[in-house]
Amino acid sequence: MNIRVETTSPSPRDTWETARRWLSEHEKAALATVVATWGSAPVPPGGQLVIAPGDRFEGSVSGGCVEVDVLVEAADAMDGGKPKLLEYGVSDDIAWRAGLACGGTIKVLVEPLTLADAPLLDAVIEARRMRKGAVVTTRVADGVRRFYAAGAEVPAEIAQHLATGAVGLVHTPDGQLLVQPLVPPLRVIVAGATHIGQVFAEMARLAGYAVTVVDPRPIFASEERFGSAIALAEWPEASLDTLELDERTAVVALTHAAHIDDETLAAALRSPCMYIGALGSRVTNAKRMDRLRAAGFNDEALKRIHAPVGLNIGAKGPAEIAVSILAEIVKVARGAA
Repeated sequence: MNIRVETTSPSPRDTWETARRWLSEHEKAALATVVATWGSAPVPPGGQLVIAPGDRFEGSVSGGCVEVDVLVEAADAMDGGKPKLLEYGVSDDIAWRAGLACGGTIKVLVEPLTLADAPLLDAVIEARRMRKGAVVTTRVADGVRRFYAAGAEVPAEIAQHLATGAVGLVHTPDGQLLVQPLVPPLRVIVAGATHIGQVFAEMARLAGYAVTVVDPRPIFASEERFGSAIALAEWPEASLDTLELDERTAVVALTHAAHIDDETLAAALRSPCMYIGALGSRVTNAKRMDRLRAAGFNDEALKRIHAPVGLNIGAKGPAEIAVSILAEIVKVARGAA
């Protein structure tokens, strides 16, 4: 009997969902977004900070360098109802005192949010949950926003940003716009509700990944053990097909049970997922590769599997192994050499 245990509470690290939640609580909030950077700015375009009354904030626009000033400006924007385009650089007293003395320059757009913005935030959150691309534009002069769902016709200057996934400012006949493409969030599928799986799932969640844990053993894949992640007490063959693995998904097999791991890896190999990893020694992995070849996968396909999983950092114990796995996924996701 398959038992599906799910939790859909928003991640506390997702600024869009946090903004929506705080908007419901306070009836106003603000969203600060890095729109441009030069030099060695610590947060790239697209980095966000959500602010609510009462000095509540989540996220980052500078790694801590100018956040205090942005919070002050956000409070003014919430009171005045108008967006603010801020710029900080090495020559600014505020940035220098705060620590942006590394030669970087950043532009940050602070947008006030009211209950009238709730439908747009709901559309953004739904698109992200459904893993569908979309784009949000904000007119810098007055804060007028538009949401373009996946497949919608968009102006050419916006389409260019949508194609690259790059957040930035564009000049249009209607004025300067902030264009925010919303690509599906990076996601990790963990096959194996083990101790390593528990630690790794929490680390991946804190790193900003959407996490789903799959294990056919209900006593392992329980909400009590994985309360902050989606836990599916199902066989990988059934669940991974319905999860629709895509190019922004990493799959990690951690059960040490050959039949479960083999099912997981086979499903991942049939998909375009960005990363596939499997726990086990070199001997265990060699036997696994033989089984997968017998199942019809050629050597070129099997090269996609990172095994033994994780960067070779001499990791010992669940926490260090989890760190090595997460580091390898980040390396692949960022295209690092």
